[in-house]
Amino acid sequence: MSDYSETDKKHDVGVLHSMGYAQELERRMSSFSNFAISFSIICILSGGINSLGQATSGAGGAAIGIGWPLGCLMSGLFALGLAQISSAYPTAGGLYHWGSILGNRFTGWLAAWLNLLGLITVLGAINVGTFYFFLGAFGAQFGIEDTITDRVLFVAVITALQAGINHFGIGLTAKLTDLSGYLIFAAAAALTLVCLGSASSFEVSRLFTFANYTGTEGASAVWPVVTSGGMAFLLGLLLPIYTITGYDASAHTSEETKKASVSVPRGMVSAVIWSSIFGYIMLCAFVLMIPNMDDAAKQGWNVFFWAMDAQVNPTVKTILYWAIFVSQFLCGLATVTSVSRMIFAFSRDGGLPASAALAKVSPKFRSPVAAIWTGSILSVLFVWFTSAITIAGTPAYSIVVSCTVIFLFLSFALPIALGIVTVGTPKWPAMGPWNMGAGAFKVVGVLSLVSMALIFYIGIQPPNDWALEITIGFFVLTAIVWFVFENKRFKGPPIGDMIAARKAEIAAAEKAVGQI
Repeated sequence: MSDYSETDKKHDVGVLHSMGYAQELERRMSSFSNFAISFSIICILSGGINSLGQATSGAGGAAIGIGWPLGCLMSGLFALGLAQISSAYPTAGGLYHWGSILGNRFTGWLAAWLNLLGLITVLGAINVGTFYFFLGAFGAQFGIEDTITDRVLFVAVITALQAGINHFGIGLTAKLTDLSGYLIFAAAAALTLVCLGSASSFEVSRLFTFANYTGTEGASAVWPVVTSGGMAFLLGLLLPIYTITGYDASAHTSEETKKASVSVPRGMVSAVIWSSIFGYIMLCAFVLMIPNMDDAAKQGWNVFFWAMDAQVNPTVKTILYWAIFVSQFLCGLATVTSVSRMIFAFSRDGGLPASAALAKVSPKFRSPVAAIWTGSILSVLFVWFTSAITIAGTPAYSIVVSCTVIFLFLSFALPIALGIVTVGTPKWPAMGPWNMGAGAFKVVGVLSLVSMALIFYIGIQPPNDWALEITIGFFVLTAIVWFVFENKRFKGPPIGDMIAARKAEIAAAEKAVGQI
């Protein structure tokens, strides 16, 4: 018997109606499915493996033993803050709506663009990471090489598959991301056991031993500029900070989640906790398996395959590689879902060009088809464009990915900052059923903003120092677009009397997709 009663359904729809939106998307995701979609995007088998070189070619073992939990704690603070807001306002594209209702039209519009830019580019980054993993694991067997053509074609094919699955509705996507949740747990546990079983010895001290490999042979492929030991450690924090993100997917799928006011915040926080714990155990086991840390630093981005080739049985290794590849593909699948819901939510309030088309929901599949394919195509174009150019000798892709982290966390920080000053006021009168308390939220919020400052500082360090110019350029362009165009045109989400005025529009939208 389902634990989702008619009363629960009426409550979810009523909350959505109270914010001026129709139940157009299909509410089929369980609490576990909501957790699984964030857990799938975080995917410790994606960022945790593909970005290992940031740690091993920087501060060495301490970047994992000490840096991983520190970076996870920083990212987890944002998850806690967003979870609290999501309990009160469970809508698709939550960051946009929260930025608007806790601030104003401009802060909502800015949060939307920051998050959209981050999501589209992170989808490209995830699928490029999947390309490089497939290249290292199976490239020779399938005749794939590290060329722009092979890279873009591979990314285009898997992104099209991910978009196609999303096209057919949240039911199929949720089943696959549920599977992804179990697969990540199983594969991470298996990889941990294999690493421990293949280790020549257990030098636990290497997990807490600081080094500085920046600018040295091999490591220069990751960190070409020699820097201080302290900065080498801070740069290594990009591994957990980049990996432990994507939990906003739980919020983006709020309108498709049952008992959203409770399921969404639990999903976000649980995804971060379990990813942090399993990721830490897995990566510590990997570090213990490494034959020699100095040699590992010389491998740069290839450190995972180098260590696996040296220590692990070929058959076992191949089985693990396929499990990891499937997990990475499903990570991209979940990210397409997140991107498309943000595009859909922003468009239904007229925030994007061709908003009417992008906000349309398929009556047959109950999915935002145009938003799905638009976000997917833009991510492939991003990969193609940045693969072909360099900035000051550094691949543009590397610099923009650094900006992606900055933009994503800025989109998280904006509603949290607004929440600090509005909680308990008419803008945010009630905390929601998932409630940590206003005082605790403010503490979490302040610590999140401190973490944001540190993330920004790390993100603009060499070789990605051009990220500062790009970020400044983005805000200058944003100001121009807002004051010249959008300030006059963009109305923002429905607030106050606008909600009541949408009653007939809501009924018509729900009838069009067969909801009523």
